[in-house]
Amino acid sequence: MTSLKRVLVSASLLAIMTATACQNGQLPAPRSAHPLADGLPNGKTRGTIDLPVIELTSGGSAQTTFEPTIITTTSIPQRTGQRKPWIGETKRPGKLLPPHSRDKTLKQGPANNLQAGGLLEEKRVDSLSFFPAIQQGPWNPPDPSLAVGPNHVVVTVNMAVAFYDKEGNEQFFANLDDTGDPGFFEDIGAGSFTFDPKCFYDPTIERFIILALEVYNDPDEGWMTIAISDDSDPNGTWYKYRTWAVITNDNDEYWPDYPGLGFDDQAFYVTSNLFGFDGGFLGAIYRIFPKEDMLDGQPLTVTDVLDSSSASVQVAQCLDSRDSTLFVSRNNSTSIRLQTIQDPLGTPQLFTANVSVPNYNSPINDAPNLGGGELDTLDGRIMNAMWRDNGLWTAHAIIGTGGNTRARWYNFDVNGFPGGSTPSLIQSGNVDMGSGNFVFFPAIASNRFGDVAMVFAKSNAQEYASIQATGRRSTDIQGVMGNLTELAVGTAGSEGRWGDYFDITVDPVDDTSFWMVGEYVTTFEGNVIWETWINKFEISCPGDVNGDDVVNVNDVLTVLAGFGGLGSGGDANGDGVINVNDVLIVISSWGNCP
Repeated sequence: MTSLKRVLVSASLLAIMTATACQNGQLPAPRSAHPLADGLPNGKTRGTIDLPVIELTSGGSAQTTFEPTIITTTSIPQRTGQRKPWIGETKRPGKLLPPHSRDKTLKQGPANNLQAGGLLEEKRVDSLSFFPAIQQGPWNPPDPSLAVGPNHVVVTVNMAVAFYDKEGNEQFFANLDDTGDPGFFEDIGAGSFTFDPKCFYDPTIERFIILALEVYNDPDEGWMTIAISDDSDPNGTWYKYRTWAVITNDNDEYWPDYPGLGFDDQAFYVTSNLFGFDGGFLGAIYRIFPKEDMLDGQPLTVTDVLDSSSASVQVAQCLDSRDSTLFVSRNNSTSIRLQTIQDPLGTPQLFTANVSVPNYNSPINDAPNLGGGELDTLDGRIMNAMWRDNGLWTAHAIIGTGGNTRARWYNFDVNGFPGGSTPSLIQSGNVDMGSGNFVFFPAIASNRFGDVAMVFAKSNAQEYASIQATGRRSTDIQGVMGNLTELAVGTAGSEGRWGDYFDITVDPVDDTSFWMVGEYVTTFEGNVIWETWINKFEISCPGDVNGDDVVNVNDVLTVLAGFGGLGSGGDANGDGVINVNDVLIVISSWGNCP
């Protein structure tokens, strides 16, 4: 396949033209026809300007510059809410992509004596609030992702986005592709096939980020389309970039699939698998988006790094300060691959360390569910990653008891990696509910107290698929989580692809409570549909400073005994000082711990 000389519009020129149209009070005309009307994405040519060649070899890097488009969501003729859920045929996005496959065989690693922990008898999750979110659209599965700011929750699915207040009132809804009024990314040239969307809120700069991929097979196109809000309110101005993402290697061209999305102090990062338009697998791409340029919608120079030895790489969301993010993927049956990029805004260099973990193998059986067939539990790839000062947290699905699927989680000490130190495993655990019970699509997060929460799907032949959560307090012994808490359960059976992922994050207001999104199935007018579910819950009991699982006058006395001093005794908020703020936390937590 030749590289370049496509008769298409360049991302930069298209962005300038669209920005000018919006400044003149114009928006692209909405397209009423949905891509499923004819079963194929539009994939239309767009203009007569050559697109850039991004040529990469493994370990090498390349830079490309793109212009922003500034769009105000309030200028879009938005709906008052999502209309009725889509009824009828749904399409799996992967079926509309070019043919793609790779060897997913998990290599067997050297044996070790490491053991993963298990579950406590008591629960650790205390549900605070919940509400249903986006309902079924024309695509399946939804691949839900969420971002939580001070006052809003943003949710993305295949292929839509919605904004809610924290009470669950929907404030904005739009398709991500060009089937909206207009679609969220339509105003910068997106076609009718955005897929694998993800989002997060970066508390260090108080902005929301939304990402979607685009791939079209005729002509061969690939895009990473990304948007950043101008403040902590998603209702308003967004700076949007449609960045060309076809990678050339040895005269063959490759398109991006299955993104990871994360950040550190300096940049946003997107990882993707690279598949050839003519077949073949190239490895993983690591795209670096400088933060500073995006904060006020400046032209953006992105840098791409290629690693042909990696696949399905997730990016850590670094909620504590860090100048180089971490990347996580599977290495073999007894190790996890950790990576970081040094000097990401200069001359980026990728470093790799393989860390020993307890033995695991990929799930081999799909999950049964009441009233349905089997749900696809995927292949055991890493689901998400979060870095805090207490280490790196990540999770995935593995084979469990009697051939079921269980969730495995890890906590790594990165030891200043790669500065002469080697990362190591702090603790790990399994969420295994026994033979016949399947637990899959785990997502994990940690708060400022070092408490950890997980969300995942669960099903068996006698139950509808459900959304479950668990967690651990920082004071729990290593390697354990609490027993499962059911957050939502379906009312009908289903089959086929389920996921590809759930999501979880921490509320930036208190850095204590957790928010999650997952999927379940229900019925609407006699039809089985998928729906997404938002839940806020907490694990922490910060007022319990004496550790007796009850917050009462004894905790006040503990705080007063250490008042004005330093140390951990009575330090309810973990700031290293014992003062009136700790008394207030004890009072606000009064009563039994969850």
